[in-house]
Amino acid sequence: MSTEAYVKSHIEHGINTIEFFHPQSNSLPGKILEELAREIHFAGTHDDTRVIILRSGGEKTFCSGASFDELVAIKNEQEGLRFFSGFANVINAMRKCPKFIIGRIQGRCVGGGVGLVSAVDYAIATDKADVKLSELAVGIGPFVVGPAVERKIGTAAFSALAIDATNWRSTEWAKRKGLFAEIHNSTENMDEAVYNLANTLAHSNPVAMAQMKKIFWKGAEHWDELLKERAAISGKLVLGEFTKKAIEKFKMAPKQ
Repeated sequence: MSTEAYVKSHIEHGINTIEFFHPQSNSLPGKILEELAREIHFAGTHDDTRVIILRSGGEKTFCSGASFDELVAIKNEQEGLRFFSGFANVINAMRKCPKFIIGRIQGRCVGGGVGLVSAVDYAIATDKADVKLSELAVGIGPFVVGPAVERKIGTAAFSALAIDATNWRSTEWAKRKGLFAEIHNSTENMDEAVYNLANTLAHSNPVAMAQMKKIFWKGAEHWDELLKERAAISGKLVLGEFTKKAIEKFKMAPKQ
């Protein structure tokens, strides 16, 4: 198992698999976010790619969201805007990508990880993929990922997840709300379902799929501006004393 962070992609039979990994529970530092946005954009323009699978390395956690190490290192509003714009750029790359993106969700999703799942077009998970929007617990809020999460699961479920920031919601809850399209009782069954759907889509009409994706994302055309504004809000809040102390406390807490 690798201990180095990475983003890598592999194309086979029209299926472009993009995988990211970070040794700290698949957290997302700026470099990983930048590489993810680049890979997704490239896959969207690549003629040999018919469908994309987004996955992460490791077993227990799909994605734990923002890198606490980078959050505590932010010194001014410009640095804050730059860091949170990384999430905005990934979500917007997924939104604009004309190819369907299947999410392979093998484990828990926290904060920005919930945002990633919300921005895929079809998420297939194991029954270990509990979710939590923990931003308020560290003194900020799910401002950048919020539009994607709300679009996917609705305002009521998004509000509940954002306000109750310290508690997990079960995989079943997430499926009922529409975050996951399918849940499977083992990684093997999940992987089989992911491959079967990807293979079917790789042989489907790309023009029809591109038009369908446009329709699915109708109403989000202004997100380039919106998510940048939201990134600026988070970038200011992360500088506050409350947030700095809360993040340090989180970093020192034992892992669940």
